[in-house]
Amino acid sequence: MSGDLFSELSWRGLVLEHTEGLREAMSERSVTAYIGFDPTADSLHVGSLLTMIGLARLQRFGHSPIAIVGGGTGMIGDPKPTQERPLLSREDIERNVAGIRPQLARLLDFDSTSNPARIVNNADWLATLDLLGFLRDTGKHFTVNYMLQKESVNRRLESEEGISYTEFSYLLLQAHDFLELFDRYNCTLQMGGSDQWGNITAGIELIRKLRGKKAHGLVWPLMTTSTGAKFGKTESGTIWLDPSRTSPFKFYQFWLNTDDRDVVAYLKFFTFLDAAAIDALGRTVAEAPEKREAQRALTREVTTLVHGAEQTARAEHASTLLFGEDITRLSVDEVLAVFDDVPSTELPVDAIAGAGIGLVDLIARAELASSKGEARRLIESGGIYVNNSRLTDPQAKVTRDTAIEGRLFVLRRGAKKQHLVKVVG
Repeated sequence: MSGDLFSELSWRGLVLEHTEGLREAMSERSVTAYIGFDPTADSLHVGSLLTMIGLARLQRFGHSPIAIVGGGTGMIGDPKPTQERPLLSREDIERNVAGIRPQLARLLDFDSTSNPARIVNNADWLATLDLLGFLRDTGKHFTVNYMLQKESVNRRLESEEGISYTEFSYLLLQAHDFLELFDRYNCTLQMGGSDQWGNITAGIELIRKLRGKKAHGLVWPLMTTSTGAKFGKTESGTIWLDPSRTSPFKFYQFWLNTDDRDVVAYLKFFTFLDAAAIDALGRTVAEAPEKREAQRALTREVTTLVHGAEQTARAEHASTLLFGEDITRLSVDEVLAVFDDVPSTELPVDAIAGAGIGLVDLIARAELASSKGEARRLIESGGIYVNNSRLTDPQAKVTRDTAIEGRLFVLRRGAKKQHLVKVVG
């Protein structure tokens, strides 16, 4: 892909702040840019996805991306708004780095002959720094007054806990990273979320003072939903990129459930669809929101990007089964494959023998309702499904004959909450 990357990022809403002259620098030549990833877990999550796609977008426009996995800075931790991050052991960090690498590799091309991507670990240079040398060569170029002006430091100074010297030094370490990448790879641009602006400008300043050269920075807005909630957090927790932590089906459902108010922005942020395609999908949100065509396009694009076309197809099929087809035509093994991350309850065969078990009792037993009274109200209001069939009679009984292969029920409360009941014994 060729063209003006700065304009591309701008129409997508991904330019909040940038250094003067960046547009010209991007248009005049191929630049090398980096983004850092903290190895706080052995998987990245959807909150990291915007950053990962930022590097991939940069590479598609002919520039050279570097992903830093912060094995060195991860031992310190970027200051959080309210409290210090837990310090990880070297072994934990190495394990986390090993988990993150293949996820980055899914989006970046490391075999390009013109602008190959790189993954580097800043422990390669930070772990060998001597304290006196670091203070002399890096620390002397920053006043405490300058560091106190940074938003992340300021917020912590105003909190009860304050900020430790360990975290206070993070800005200097990240500035040193930028200098190191400038020297090794002629890296002249750092990108990231808006909370990184202070760290980015510190690196730019260090390069100016020590090398007499111009470097650049660009940040995009921090992600929130239309409700103001932090993006990527759900009732069930974090949505991870590792399929063993968040199944591709659950990942697919997360994007499919995107609010109408957010979906056009997410199409711009998280896909490579062009402006015409996104505008057309935006019109479907306004004209026929019930079809959820924009959500389906977003979900298909992002799931394929992270998990591949085969897993996307399986998740689409599973979603169709969940809300459409007669699920009783499937085998138990097929249903279990679809609902591999759905909670389940075992039901002794004796409890369902003869006339069966009351629907109210079954819903309460599966904890889809907090009490039998609530279960009765849910059934009467049409909010309970058994094997995709809505049941509205609170006096109804569920028999083994209606179970899938006599061994499994799929219960659903409302549109999203599923539960499996496995007949055992």
